[in-house]
Amino acid sequence: MSAEQSPAARRARPSAREARQKARAAPPAAPPYITRTIPPYALLGEEGLAAVEAHADQLLEEIGIEVRGDGEAIRLWRAAGAQVRDEWRVHVPRGLARAIVQRSAPREFTQHARNPARSVPIGGNHTVFAPAYGSPFVSDLARGRHYGTLEDFHNFVKLAYLSPWLHHSGGTVCEPVDVPVSRRHLDMVYAHMRYSDKPFMGSVTTAARAADSIEMCRVLFGSEFVANHCVILGNVNVNSPLVLDGEASRVIRTYAAANQAAVCVPFILGGAMGP
Repeated sequence: MSAEQSPAARRARPSAREARQKARAAPPAAPPYITRTIPPYALLGEEGLAAVEAHADQLLEEIGIEVRGDGEAIRLWRAAGAQVRDEWRVHVPRGLARAIVQRSAPREFTQHARNPARSVPIGGNHTVFAPAYGSPFVSDLARGRHYGTLEDFHNFVKLAYLSPWLHHSGGTVCEPVDVPVSRRHLDMVYAHMRYSDKPFMGSVTTAARAADSIEMCRVLFGSEFVANHCVILGNVNVNSPLVLDGEASRVIRTYAAANQAAVCVPFILGGAMGP
C-alpha cells in the first residue's frame, strides 16, 4: 500500500480550520452546579443568630401567623401543638417550628433532572443558578418591551438550556399571557420538559395546577421514581405582614404530599407580597 492517504481519506480528515470552528461552536464546559470551598461570609455570630431566632419565636407565639382559608392546614397545626385563634391565626409555641423543621426537612436533597448528569443538590455547600422568575414583560431588539408570549417562554427555556452558567431551567421564566390561564401551566411545564433536560419548577398558582405539574412528572420520570425522588420544585410566596394565603398553603401541601419540594421565598417583594 502507498504511504500516501487516498483523496477520500484526506477529505474525511477535518482541517485545522474546521477543528477550530468546531471548538468555538461547542458550549464551554461547566459543572452542573457549584460546590463552595470557601465558607459563606457570616453577617452574624452565634449570639446574633440566636437573638433573631428568639424574636421570630416571640412573633410566632404572641402575634401568630394567619393561614387564611385552609382548614386542613389549621387542623395540622392544631395537631402539632399550636393554638388557633380567630379562626385562621396560628400561634406557634416557642421551639415548635424548629422541632418540626428538624424532624421533617432534610438539610440537603437532590433534585433529579431528566438527564441524570444535570441533577443538582439543594442545600449544603452547593450553589445552583437559575433564571429569573415571574416577569410579565419581555424586551428584545425586534419588538421592544412587550407582554410575554409562549414563544418568548420557549426561547428563554432554550437559552437557559444552552447556557453553561445556569444549572436549573427555572419556572415561570416569563408570563406567557397569550395562553389562557386555565391551561398556561401545562404549556409552561411541558416547555421545560421538551426544550431542556435540566431540573425545573412547577406551577404554584393553585393546588390543582400543582397537582397537574406533578402528574406530568409522573409521565416523564415514572410514578415510582417520583414517589421516591424529588423531580420538581414549587416556588411559593408569603404575604406581609404574617400571612400565608390559603392557596399557597394548599400548594405547599400538594408538593409535600407527593414527596416533592417547595421553595418558600424568605423576603418580601414590594407591590406584590407587601406594600
